[in-house]
Amino acid sequence: MQNHLRLTTGWMIAGVLLAVAIAWDFSGLDLLLAQSMGGPHGFTLRNQWWLRSMLHEGGRALAWLIVCYLCLAVPWPQGPLRQIPFERRIQLVLTGLLASGIVALLKASNYTSCPWDLEAFGGIARYQSHWSGWLLSDGGSGHCFPAGHASAGFGFLGGWFALHRHLPRLAGFWFLGALILGLTFGMTQQLRGAHFMSHTLWTAWICWMVAWLTDIGFNRLGVRATPTRD
Repeated sequence: MQNHLRLTTGWMIAGVLLAVAIAWDFSGLDLLLAQSMGGPHGFTLRNQWWLRSMLHEGGRALAWLIVCYLCLAVPWPQGPLRQIPFERRIQLVLTGLLASGIVALLKASNYTSCPWDLEAFGGIARYQSHWSGWLLSDGGSGHCFPAGHASAGFGFLGGWFALHRHLPRLAGFWFLGALILGLTFGMTQQLRGAHFMSHTLWTAWICWMVAWLTDIGFNRLGVRATPTRD
């Protein structure tokens, strides 16, 4: 019954995120929203100190610190992490690394340029669908879809799967924190002209799918479901 509920929940969240991303793509609001933040002379907030240094560079450093801590917590868990099995602690850190890694690979193979590279914002690239980016160059520097920085937050969504069997309350806070962090990082880059909102939404969906499929894989490997105390 619990496995069925988790599977249903996974499908529901994946479906909602997918529907939101597709609806946003069809809405055509990407360019309109970007135009409210920038113009022919670029984006005013591109080099704003708080956005660039604290939320972009600092946010990336924070994400890596969390990953390092979770890696150390696999063999040496502290606090609440002592209440989840060794294998689930591996899952906790692995899902984040996998999600961010897959987003990075997709981004590296896509020729879609960032908003600040577009002609409408003082650049040289022409505006085209990000789905065309795997086939055609838009004339800019490319490699801007999906949103890499947002994955530094959304990549932790998978922690919900690793935690909720043993620490359901912490799992809820973890999920909410990862969601807020991902949206904050995505909006930071939106304001700077580094990404469109669709880039952030698709990153959220990719990260959730990676987390969900990883959990299914761990379950099929027979990872124990009872808490252990190391």
